[in-house]
Amino acid sequence: MKIKRKPPKSPRAARPLYLVGYSTPPPPLIELQVWFDLEYGGPLRLGRVAQKEEGRGTGTVATHGPWSATLRTELGEQDAEAWRTGLSWSHPSAAEVIASSATPANAYDTVLHAARLARGLTLMTDGTAYDVGTGTYLNPSDWSDRRLAVFQLGDHVVVQQAESARPGYDWFHTLGLAKFGRDELETYRPAGLPDRPVHERLLEIAEDLQRQGLQPRVGESVSCQSSGLRVSILRHRTIPVSGSAVGVREIAWESTS
Repeated sequence: MKIKRKPPKSPRAARPLYLVGYSTPPPPLIELQVWFDLEYGGPLRLGRVAQKEEGRGTGTVATHGPWSATLRTELGEQDAEAWRTGLSWSHPSAAEVIASSATPANAYDTVLHAARLARGLTLMTDGTAYDVGTGTYLNPSDWSDRRLAVFQLGDHVVVQQAESARPGYDWFHTLGLAKFGRDELETYRPAGLPDRPVHERLLEIAEDLQRQGLQPRVGESVSCQSSGLRVSILRHRTIPVSGSAVGVREIAWESTS
């Protein structure tokens, strides 16, 4: 399935982390609750229904331990049509998963919780999930599920490569760090060089900065000990992603060994 370059702007103020499109009736929440408890130990608690918004369906708060997310398993016609048109999929119905606000201390668990709920909806409806932060589609077989104690940033963040306005250079940047309350990272490399090392390095740096709880300012340099690098922040700007403005920090790095 081809990804649209300009996904639609969500008509809601709160950006969902995931959209799940499906053609069957939405699964009863009790079935999702039972599935979640079997997969992740539970208990998943379903809170009171959020206030109904005209034409936009209703929401349910799903809580697992200290983490919560809002589920809307049947979007109103206005929202469902907006996403269906922008994502070019045939699913007549859609659900969305909106995570609670993430802090550096709980960002990993908050995003993981939302991803698990989206995975459950995808599997139970044989549908297609759309990761709003990274612009990627996930069919039931595409989900990478890991033990509760395991987290890999590469499951939630991608690195994209594109042509650059700088002659002779390629542009590399992350997508998905905004889920964790972080700016995305970008860098430029001479065209024609192998791209895989740059992809791997950006993810390593992103994970190291996240682990240390760092968001350095322009002009600062920080040490990423796990990768043996000194990372400098060259500039800050915003770019459009999924209809929203996302902060991006250009970085450069050098080995400390």
